[in-house]
Amino acid sequence: METATIIHGKKELPSLTVLKALLTCGILYPLLYIFADILGTLIYEGYDYTSQNISEILAIGSPARHVVLPLFNFSDLLLLAFAIGVFESAGQKRMLKIAAVLLAFCAITGALTSLFFPMNLRDAPKTYSDTMHIILTSILVLIILGSIGTGASALGKQFRWYSIITIAVLFTFGALTGMQGPRIGTGAPTPWMGITERVNIYGYVIWVLVFAVNLLRNENEKREEIKLNL
Repeated sequence: METATIIHGKKELPSLTVLKALLTCGILYPLLYIFADILGTLIYEGYDYTSQNISEILAIGSPARHVVLPLFNFSDLLLLAFAIGVFESAGQKRMLKIAAVLLAFCAITGALTSLFFPMNLRDAPKTYSDTMHIILTSILVLIILGSIGTGASALGKQFRWYSIITIAVLFTFGALTGMQGPRIGTGAPTPWMGITERVNIYGYVIWVLVFAVNLLRNENEKREEIKLNL
């Protein structure tokens, strides 16, 4: 396994071992996120996977919060590490660097929201934390769309089409989820909101996984090409 830094022209490329580890975090991130979500639904007695959203697992007063919050936060750290790997692998690709910065903002915003501004349970009085939760979640959606758009433009045609489809899925199921959002505040039923939101969120985290796999493959090909030209 290559651990030394390769010098390409006047530019030093980071250690392949370190870079691979950082990019692999993009594969581990969605796996841990989905695991934390499923675990939370199992711990939270009475939780309805089909009609309740993921934020309710992390809500103030949720019986699952103290168990799954560290897992979700660690997944944010994995996403941040992946963002660093994306930036380091970007080379002269400006759009890839922008995608890396947006991924980092996504990780930071997600962690801040779950740690400091969780929502309250449906039957609890609404507070400043709920307001900030909605604001930060809205910002997070824009960051996610931006990271997909910039990441897509930096890789090949197939990945670009996959990213376009992902954005379409996020818009569609995000809209379906958003339509039921006001019903949470009134305590009204939200049938299928849990499903539509998870299609939305899982669509994004799986995109990150596919993005990471593509970057790892490209990095291996780039290093092999450099070796042949030395």
